[in-house]
Amino acid sequence: MGVCGYLFLPWKCLVVVSLRLLFLVPTGVPVRSGDATFPKAMDNVTVRQGESATLRCTIDDRVTRVAWLNRSTILYAGNDKWSIDPRVIILVNTPTQYSIMIQNVDVYDEGPYTCSVQTDNHPKTSRVHLIVQVPPQIMNISSDITVNEGSSVTLLCLAIGRSEPTVTWRHLSVKGQGFVSEDEYLEISDIKRDQSGEYECSALNDVAAPDVRKVKITVNYPPYISKAKNTGVSVGQKGILSCEASAVPMAEFQWFKEETRLATGLDGMRIENKGRMSTLTFFNVSEKDYGNYTCVATNKLGNTNASITLYGPGAVIDGVNSASRALACLWLSGTLLAHFFIKF
Repeated sequence: MGVCGYLFLPWKCLVVVSLRLLFLVPTGVPVRSGDATFPKAMDNVTVRQGESATLRCTIDDRVTRVAWLNRSTILYAGNDKWSIDPRVIILVNTPTQYSIMIQNVDVYDEGPYTCSVQTDNHPKTSRVHLIVQVPPQIMNISSDITVNEGSSVTLLCLAIGRSEPTVTWRHLSVKGQGFVSEDEYLEISDIKRDQSGEYECSALNDVAAPDVRKVKITVNYPPYISKAKNTGVSVGQKGILSCEASAVPMAEFQWFKEETRLATGLDGMRIENKGRMSTLTFFNVSEKDYGNYTCVATNKLGNTNASITLYGPGAVIDGVNSASRALACLWLSGTLLAHFFIKF
């Protein structure tokens, strides 16, 4: 029944028949490789994905037929193109060189390619291996996330490439770019407020520049008042009490005098909130304005407060309160009386 049997030829058998017809190789004659200086293909070819790969084969004038094959598929036989792939083209077909090019190479093009020649009714072959490198590419990365302080956070960064890329996480903090870990997963337990910010995932191999993506972590925490200072001002002057609070989300402010909540426009006062700062302004301070005020900062995670005093001249000087000044005055009075009795 011959090689393939009857008239119906399976695909693989069709390839065998085609090669034998091409090179007039009798059945049973072995294919030899490397038993002469030709054909000589180039060393392994390494290209990046998307580039063009050139496959060269050195021959001489004893060669009567030439072909390039990819595994069992004929790409070119002489000047005749057998491949239906438009990316495969012939470059050179001379008595000394037979070369083809594969344009826009992809990973599925990787593998062995064979230069096959016929001379003196003896087929000879030489093989070259095409290696396709793939730049690193981040395929999957965590989205921006908001968590409460003390929570545990896991970030994911998956990358592909050939060779396999190395994945690195860094925290881009205000203090500088801090190294975090060298892994696809970044795990942070009991996260703190100073660990908020942008985290950079970098995928790197030896093919191209790294692929870089960023994830932002927002850490919520309750307010704490970082700045609140007592203020002294004379009657009739303008007085300002200020209160600064850090919080995420941003704190909302309220002002109280004793149990009374204050509002803008009440008794010549104005409350102004800008970001982390709240101010209580008295445009024309009177005696009744003196006293203790409470600044309250609140967000959804909690609240805090601070007591701030608006005082008049002499009430507090360089940290000495009115009680201390009263004791000083009493001591001075006693000294003057003693001098009076001694004199008389």
